[in-house]
Amino acid sequence: MEVQAAESQTHYFVPPPSYWPLLGAAALFCIGLGAGLTVNALAAGPWLLALGALLLIWMLFGWFGDVIRENLRGRYLAREDLSFRWGMGWFIFSEVMFFGAFFGALFYVRVIALPTLGNFEHKTLYPDFMPSWPLITGPGITQPYQAMAAWGLPALNTLILLSSAVTVTWAHWAMVLGRRAQLTLGLAVTILLGWLFLVLQATEYRHAIDSMHLTLAAGAYGMTFFMLTGFHGLHVLLGTLMLAVVWLRVARGHFDERHHFAFEAASWYWHFVDVVWLFLFVFVYWL
Repeated sequence: MEVQAAESQTHYFVPPPSYWPLLGAAALFCIGLGAGLTVNALAAGPWLLALGALLLIWMLFGWFGDVIRENLRGRYLAREDLSFRWGMGWFIFSEVMFFGAFFGALFYVRVIALPTLGNFEHKTLYPDFMPSWPLITGPGITQPYQAMAAWGLPALNTLILLSSAVTVTWAHWAMVLGRRAQLTLGLAVTILLGWLFLVLQATEYRHAIDSMHLTLAAGAYGMTFFMLTGFHGLHVLLGTLMLAVVWLRVARGHFDERHHFAFEAASWYWHFVDVVWLFLFVFVYWL
């Protein structure tokens, strides 16, 4: 332990050259190109999407597997731990900016664009245009759509995510106190709540499309609704998978009371997802 403490002050572990970043770049290229071809109804699109997804999964398992093995071998000491914390912090900051762009678009449409267009003397968009939110029709839309109500599945999903924030915090305290059974249970409940949220969101989407005629093409409201809630759902899926990996590592005894940054990083991300949903519930569903 004394050797490790001294090494942590003088030596910074640098991993050997890796092909995982190159594989990840190829995966993202295939996903981007495949998505572009798919929306333009070209046959190669779904195949490229599938290839990109498989490459991305391979890269994630391989790269994170290398990091886990390096950690178990004692390669990461104080300075490496600090680097991981800064890296996760900046990653979450980039996610804040990502959602900030979409909330900014929603703000611009509702607060600036609609009042401005409503002040024009002549209806320049379409004959039935009314400067009110949410818009219920638009150019090229043959069937009016409905806005999603806040009190129903969205309110239930809010309760689920708030409960998951409590359970993951409960699990964190169990980690610090060395209570393995409580830690395992808290993580398992959080993961189940995350999956329940996703199931209910899929149910909400099916109801919106089939009964309310609300789609991504349903004007400014449909676009902002599905972009914000859809990307948030993707982040819930990612956070749930992160917590599931941590749960598996806990079951294999990888963490102790002092060294468990992987769990902390996943819990930070989960709390970020919770906070974003609160903003979504207020500004997309409620107001």
